Amino acid sequence: MVDRRVPGLALAAAAGGAALAVHALVPGLGSTLVAVLLGFAAAASGRLPEAVRPGLATASRTVLRVGVALLGLQLVLADVLGLGWPVVAVVVGVVALGIAGTLLAARLLGVPPEQGLLVACGFSICGAAAVAALDGVRRGRAEDVARVVALVVVCGSAAMLAVPLLGSALGLSPVAAGAWAGASVHEVGQVVVAGGLLGSAALQVAVAVKLGRVLLLAPVLAVVAVRARRETEADTATATEGVRRPPLVPGFVLAFVGLVALRTLVPLPDVALDAAAQVQSAALATAMFALGCSLDPAALRRTRRRLVALAAVATGVVALLGLPAAYLVG
Repeated sequence: MVDRRVPGLALAAAAGGAALAVHALVPGLGSTLVAVLLGFAAAASGRLPEAVRPGLATASRTVLRVGVALLGLQLVLADVLGLGWPVVAVVVGVVALGIAGTLLAARLLGVPPEQGLLVACGFSICGAAAVAALDGVRRGRAEDVARVVALVVVCGSAAMLAVPLLGSALGLSPVAAGAWAGASVHEVGQVVVAGGLLGSAALQVAVAVKLGRVLLLAPVLAVVAVRARRETEADTATATEGVRRPPLVPGFVLAFVGLVALRTLVPLPDVALDAAAQVQSAALATAMFALGCSLDPAALRRTRRRLVALAAVATGVVALLGLPAAYLVG
């Protein structure tokens, strides 16, 4: 008997492959953006059969976790620390203060706490991957996750183009503007595009700064997981019903940390790293398509202006917090 998840997983994998192919042909179009748009289109068609739902759910969670864990192989601690402690301090500030500032703005705007947390982590750390990873730690509504992913794609794409232009207007060198892009643009892929617009030297700095933010995904997820566990334990009614508590630290977070350590301590062959990068890109593209499928057009139209405003505020806050990196590197 065929596993009921196979049809949905096959569809998501095919769409993810298509997104990667489009990205290969048009590097300016990130595979995450294309995959999410394909998912939205599939949902808007109204023709997704119920048979694919179980597989899409698996893709948006389990496959996503594989992709997030494999991000660890892109990180070499020496590259991040080589930026210098002042730049590292800015990176930490972007994540910590970006999350805190966005959560405060969410409260002032009246955005629900769960949505505010998704925006805060996604915009401050590494975009859609962080949003979906957070959902793997603290279960929220699929509709909310898809909405925030859509906002990450839109706002991150705008920042990807705006930062190089603003850097030129501010008189920043290409390398300095690259550092700012790494500290402020949402997605890793978007940072690559922004850095590429500025030149090869700027691209290297932009990616190194961005990966410093990605590195902080693990401790942030661990903190959120611990808080989620404490909330569950405090709920005596849930405890008496025997509902399984969330893990103290999710397995995919531990895998992420372990792969960072492996990449840092062990000289891995380029062939293995390239293969892992391909799998990681495919996993994230597959998961992003599945997330896109979870949001129907009616739900997208119901996205409140407050959430859109919060996304704009978070983008501005992160950009301002990341600007000092440009002057430290430049």
